[in-house]
Amino acid sequence: MKQLRRFYAPGSYRPQQTVIIKGREAHHITRVLRMRPGDELLVLDGSGAEFHGRIKQASPQEVIVTLLSREESTPEPPVRVVLAQGIPKGDKLDLIIQKGTELGLSRLVPLSTPRSVVRPEPDWLEHRAERWRRVAAEAAKQCRRSRLPEIDRVQTLEEALRSIPSGALALIPWEGEGESWLKDLLREKADTPEVWIFIGPEGGWEPGEVAMAREAGVIPVTLGPRILRTETAALALLSILMYERGDMGERKRETSDE
Repeated sequence: MKQLRRFYAPGSYRPQQTVIIKGREAHHITRVLRMRPGDELLVLDGSGAEFHGRIKQASPQEVIVTLLSREESTPEPPVRVVLAQGIPKGDKLDLIIQKGTELGLSRLVPLSTPRSVVRPEPDWLEHRAERWRRVAAEAAKQCRRSRLPEIDRVQTLEEALRSIPSGALALIPWEGEGESWLKDLLREKADTPEVWIFIGPEGGWEPGEVAMAREAGVIPVTLGPRILRTETAALALLSILMYERGDMGERKRETSDE
């Protein structure tokens, strides 16, 4: 069976409903892919549901789709991972969002910190927020993920620390930590359903920030003797978590009574 093209249209849907796809997705459907009325596709609502649909009307401005049936969607990882990331310069956060989406990231909290090179202004933030959502959507389509990661507004470290829910495991990699090792912590906290990762910007964390995080219950950890770039640290830690706690590790064997 031919793989159907996938398109995001945020909303709450049900079979037999009509959905209007606008903007870049509509342009891509009609101008790039040259799809026409009668062609079939998948509509993703961004929160985990996907629907088999058929194009009813199509123009570069909007594509009207009739939803035929709800399809089985790709399951999310068994652990929810939240990345609180100091905003790096350039397009590095685009890379983190793209690869993080592929790996199974659930939520991104961009952080403005004292050592951040970038000083976000309102216009810049509005433009970047839209870009970050677009990067996440494209990555999710590419890796056949049905749910988009949540992308929060830019926050301070103090604001993000207040958002950590009770019972979550929160980690902050820091070059000044030499005793607490990631592997040991993950094995000790093997049943924690949600993990928060705090990654500093290019300039790293100030000692006072680490102390503030520690007071909020975040555990400083070492990632080894080498100093990793901010984008490397984020993706390395996310990959480790998905291997240890997510769906990239050993396949669970089904038990048998035979």
